[in-house]
This record gives sequence, structure tokens and C-alpha cells, in this order.
Amino acid sequence: MSFKSTAAKWFAAMVDRQTRRWASAPVASQQKVFRELIEKARQTAFGRDHDFGSIRDHADFVRRVPVRDYEALRPYVDRVVAGDEDILWPGKPLYFAKTSGTTSGAKYIPLTKESMPYHIKAARNAILSYIHETGKADFVDGKMIFLQGSPELETKNGIQLGRLSGIVAHYVPGYLQRNRMPSWETNCIDDWETKVDAIVTETLPERMAVISGIPSWVQMYFEKLVERTGKPVGDIFPDFSLFIYGGVNFEPYRRRFRELIGREVDSIELFPASEGFFAYQDTQAEKGMLLLLDAGIFYEFIKADTFFDENPRRYTIGEVEMGVNYAMILSTNAGLWAYDIGDTIAFTSLAPYRVVVTGRLKHYISAFGEHVIGKEVEEAMREAVAGSDAVIQEFTVAPQVNPETGLPYHEWLVEFGKEPSDPDAFARAIDTSLRKQNKYYDDLISGKVLRTAVVTSVAPGGFTAYMKSIGKLGGQNKLPRLGNDRRIADALPRKTR
Repeated sequence: MSFKSTAAKWFAAMVDRQTRRWASAPVASQQKVFRELIEKARQTAFGRDHDFGSIRDHADFVRRVPVRDYEALRPYVDRVVAGDEDILWPGKPLYFAKTSGTTSGAKYIPLTKESMPYHIKAARNAILSYIHETGKADFVDGKMIFLQGSPELETKNGIQLGRLSGIVAHYVPGYLQRNRMPSWETNCIDDWETKVDAIVTETLPERMAVISGIPSWVQMYFEKLVERTGKPVGDIFPDFSLFIYGGVNFEPYRRRFRELIGREVDSIELFPASEGFFAYQDTQAEKGMLLLLDAGIFYEFIKADTFFDENPRRYTIGEVEMGVNYAMILSTNAGLWAYDIGDTIAFTSLAPYRVVVTGRLKHYISAFGEHVIGKEVEEAMREAVAGSDAVIQEFTVAPQVNPETGLPYHEWLVEFGKEPSDPDAFARAIDTSLRKQNKYYDDLISGKVLRTAVVTSVAPGGFTAYMKSIGKLGGQNKLPRLGNDRRIADALPRKTR
């Protein structure tokens, strides 16, 4: 065992003790964060506008600070972007994480000197937690690759901006620099397909041990490796033992990954975003990710089925329940206040608090009142794949409201790595699972308002071509699993028989 792996185990044990301290006192941890945030921002423009000086508890905060999304917070953000100080948080941010907006074009999410360290700490602690639980640390001596956006940054009114993954690349600790791949030059390549080809060339001769990224883009990297060599990834990289991912549910990709790698590999799930690093998988034995309650973020939760009501109740960590779908609301040490990030979560454990991501508030199908959400389609696909020989590359779901013949239906557009030998049984399995999970969908099927789900095969490479056509190929970009319209569905090429 090397000195580095021995040191990693010692450090992992220390971090585990620290984690257990705050995780065992969740309400106190969140109250501490709440008090610190309010006190620190008291004299900012936002703090004065919302009378932070008179806020004593969560009830005061709810009365004074309404829930906002980016559009509602934008008047304050625009002042920060213009170079003004002490607007949302004291001083100026260190960076802006630039993300794609829906109605507002680019969004600029502030990262401050207080918030930035938590992004790095959480990613580090996720790996240390894995080391402490499993005792596996040899991978720290091998090469590690993080498929991410370009680390090249722009400057806007004296503040650097870029993709979050590119900003984080500047904070890789020194002891990992010699292990990290790809090279800086390769990481700065803008065109994603060219970049992946260069990464394949760079990594083929190396002892890759850890590979990290959004599953869909890691899959592209793996496919190019296999195409180049004719070997499974597990043979190309015999030391490869850990896959780290976030952004989307891994389950639809699991069988394809197993096929590409040629063996099982441990994995760690992360829940990062430009707005904060919220959770990571702290155990291989339990479902869900540990919600980070001491990381400069105060969480509120609104039941998703009440979110669009007038004045829905905002719950704190001590009030949540297992199995309920919640919208997650943030107040952070980057100056976001009662901020709706659009993600929905459910708790899988309350001791400690662990969550799974269930979808997006704006990503659903309710063309007929069924309100099918991301978690339900993910589970339906998981069950269909488990009961068949199909291999899934990618998929999305959309309503077909005006079919040429027959009743309306939900269309599942699937790019198969391997078509199911019994397509009808595959479609039935999807529909059965969805009906079991969603009583409104079941009622619509039973009442002959909808016909059962229809599975349509997408042409090979169709999803990649679509993402490229909208300028979102690679990096941290993710394909929506479902939508309430056919914008994506109608743009995808169908497979010809």
C-alpha cells in the first residue's frame, strides 16, 4: 500500500467523524447555517430590502422573503453582474457560473469566497466517504479523468465566469494534479466530439482508475474507446475501479455500461449544481445521497403537488417526511435567497437525511391531467429493462395529443443499444409500471382517454445529433427525460426498419 493510499484512509476516517457530528444533529446544523446567513447578509441591498435585521426565526424569514426563481431574482443579479457590491452577499462574487436559461438566455449564478470551498470539499468528501466505508484506496495512485467543460474563463466587469465544471478544474488539489486527466490543452477544446477523441488518445496508454462525468457523455467516451481498440473498457483499463457521476439517474445506462466495461465497477452518485453542492452518496449499502446540512446552504422544502398553490407551506429539515416529492428551496452563502432551483427530491432516510432526485418541477407530462414526473418514467424504464434483454442508450417521453388515428398516448422515444426481442412486452412493462406508480395515468388508461404507451425507436446517434443541433453536446448538459410538449420528440430522427 502506498503512502498516498494510507494517508487517504487516515484522512477519510477523520472526515467521517466530522460528518457524523453534524449529521447526528441535523436541526441544530441547519439553524446554525440559517443564523450565519442572515447575520452575514444583514447589510446587503437584499438584506435591507427584506428587513433581515428583524428576522429571528424561520417564520419571520417566510413572511419577509418570498420564494423566487432566477427570473424573479434577476433584478438583484443584474446589479451584481454590472459590478455593484454588497447586493446579494457582502462584496463581489469570485465567479459567475454561467448556465443556460429558459426565458432569460444565459443565467449568471454567483460563487463567492464563502461558497466556493464547499463545492470542492463535498466532492472530496464523497470520495473519502467511499474509502472509509469500503477500505478501498489503491485507486488514488492511478489516473483520474473528469469529463467536464472547458476551464477557460471569461471576465465580466472584473469577475471571472465560466461553466461550473470549468471553474472547479482550477481547484484540483496539488496532490491530485499529477493524476488528473485530460491535459489542460485537451480540456480547453470546445467541440465536444473532437475533445472526446483527444481524450481517448490521451488516456489509452494510461492506468485509468477513476472516471467521472455525466453518464451519457461518459458512455460516448467508452464507446469510442471500444471502437478504437476492440476491447471492453475494463480490459483497456484493468485498474479502473470507480465511476463517479451526477446530473441524471444512472439506472437506464447501467446495463450498457456493464456491457461496455465488461465487468462491475463501484460507483458514487453526486448532486452538484451551480447553485451549490447539495448531496453525495455516503454509503454503498443504502439508497440515496447524504444531504449536506452544514455546507453554507439553508434548505426549505415545498410539497411538489402544492408548489403552484398560493402561499404553499415551506418545511424545514425537521419537518419533512419520507417518500414525499418536495421542491427544494435554497438560501446560500453565495447570496441566493429562498431560491427555487427547479429540482424535486424525496427523502429515503431521515437518520441521516438522504435524498434521491425525483425530477424537475418544469419537466413533467400533464397533457391530460396525469402529472407524470421524472422519477416515475425513470422507474418504469428501469423495470422494463430489468425484465427484458434490451440495452438503452438514451430516452425521453412526450405526449402525443393528436395522433393520426386512435386515442392519444405517451410516446417513449428510445435509442436502443440492443432492441428488445419482444418489443410489445417491453412497451407493456413500461405501461404497467407507470400505471402502478401514477393513479391519474391509470385512470386515464382505464377510462379510455389514453391508449397504452407507445415505444418508438430513435435512429442510432439521434440524441447526440439533437443535442449538437441545439449547441448542448457534452459537458454538463443533460437531456430532459420528459416534457409536456413535443419540441424534442418531433426533432428526433426515427429508426428505419
